[in-house]
This record gives sequence, structure tokens and C-alpha cells, in this order.
Amino acid sequence: MFSFDKRTMYILAAILILAALWQYGSEPGRLMALCLTAPGVLVAITFHEFAHGFAAYKLGDDTAKNDGRLSLNPFAHLDPIGTLMLLVAGFGWGKPVEVNPRNYNRNITVEKADAIVSIAGPAMNFILAVVFALIYCAMAKFGAGFVMTGIGTIIFTMIGYTISVNIGLGVFNLLPLPPLDGSKVIIPFLSYNAKEWFQANSYVFYIVFLGLYITGLASSIISPIIGAVTSGILKITMLIFGL
Repeated sequence: MFSFDKRTMYILAAILILAALWQYGSEPGRLMALCLTAPGVLVAITFHEFAHGFAAYKLGDDTAKNDGRLSLNPFAHLDPIGTLMLLVAGFGWGKPVEVNPRNYNRNITVEKADAIVSIAGPAMNFILAVVFALIYCAMAKFGAGFVMTGIGTIIFTMIGYTISVNIGLGVFNLLPLPPLDGSKVIIPFLSYNAKEWFQANSYVFYIVFLGLYITGLASSIISPIIGAVTSGILKITMLIFGL
């Protein structure tokens, strides 16, 4: 049986990150954007992972609670490589929340419970994107004078990046490829044979994921979706504020 080595992925990801950081270092404007993105990354990853743990806890599993993951402390949830990828590429991941399906209550099947826990993270990111979009539009509508000041411009820009990062994290993690959340979300919707094949050949999807990741095709696929979702959310919130 093929064994997926996560260390290999981390090494390759580290190489990609170093290349990206080299580009950022040679372009001060991009480096400034990186700094302004950092707070949004912390918010996105922290709430994403907290949501996973909270959903599991509500379904009867206290593993995340015992591991200290029912916390809004960013340092409880950050994965170094995943965080850097979110910073430099707009998509990434946090430290996975451990769950024990045997602890779930039996009101629903384990597969459905896993799907709920998995989708909780991306759902939280989309909720945060809407919340920050509302703040963004409220500032544009009622705080135009403040936005034109130095600190106002910085805060306004940071909120804009926070919207994009949350959408990026949410969309990326909904891809139906292990180890992403989407791989568990789709399980309850598959036929028995498809489910058996999917689970027995999960290593194939790891290879696909790694291939998309290394070649940059992941960004080509995800970026238009992120842009469309971001545009849609902002259009709706702008309509609310009459902008």
C-alpha cells in the first residue's frame, strides 16, 4: 500500500515558499501586502480550526477540548507551512484538529458527523468573510474621511485582505481531495461502491493534490473561484449599504 509522506509535501512546500518569499523580498510593494495580510491569516486559520473542534464537541467528541483546541489563541492552531502558504499563495491550512469518531453521539451516522465537522471550518471562513465585508462596506459608506487617513487606509486594506484570505481558505479546503475538508464532506453523498473506491484509493488523491500544489495548477483552479465568491459577497454587501 502506498504511504503518503507528509514530510515530502512539507519540504516541497517549503521550497515553493522560499521562492515566493524571494520574489516578495525583491518587490517592496508585495512585501507590504504580505504584512497587511498577516492579521487576516491569523483570524482565518484560528476560527477555521476552532470551528472544527467546536462542531466535534457539540457532536459528543471532547478530543479537541482536551487538546486545547477549543481556543481562539492563534498559536494553538497554526501550522508553519500551511500558514506561510496562506500568506504567500492565498490558500493553505492550519494544524489539523484531532477527532475521535467513536465519541460522537449516535443521533447521526459517523460519516455525516465527520462531514459536519469538516464543513464547519470552511463555513466559518465564509461567515467571517461576510462579517468583514459588512464592516468593509460600512467603513466605505460612513467612514470615508477616516479611510482617507493613514491608519484608516491601513485598517481598510487589512479588512479587504481578511475577506480574501477567509474566502481563499474556505474554497481551498472544500476541494474533494485528501487531506482537505472537502474529501470528508462528499463521502455521505457517494454510492457504496464509489465510497469504497474513494477510501481505498485515497493515496491517488494525495498524489493529485501534491501535483496540483507543486505545478501551481491549484492556484489556477482556485483563484477564479476565490475571485468570483469575493466579488459576489462584496456586491451583496454593497447593495445593502447602497454603494
